[in-house]
Amino acid sequence: QVQLVESGGGLVQPGGSLRLSCVVSGFTFSWYTMRWYRQAPGKEREWVAALPSAGGSTNYADSVKGRFTISGDNAKNTVYLQMNSLKPEDTAVYYCNALTSWGQGTQVTVSS
Repeated sequence: QVQLVESGGGLVQPGGSLRLSCVVSGFTFSWYTMRWYRQAPGKEREWVAALPSAGGSTNYADSVKGRFTISGDNAKNTVYLQMNSLKPEDTAVYYCNALTSWGQGTQVTVSS
């Protein structure tokens, strides 16, 4: 059974950092491109970052480039999103995705 479980969200001040985790079960994450998306209140879900399969280069939305880093741990079958220099506009529910599978999301709130 394919399952993606996100965690690591929370409330952080502007300029702060968070690391989101996506624990993958039912398949090996490195077989597929893993992506992070986010959805802010009243807005459409938007793509944030991608970790290609077979060791391809990571990709980022322009809005997070230079601040966010996507990575994976094969031993833990887990994908991460390290978020630095957070801004209020990063506030959203963050989702992990592989093919047509989605996690339940984790809330990130950036506020002073």
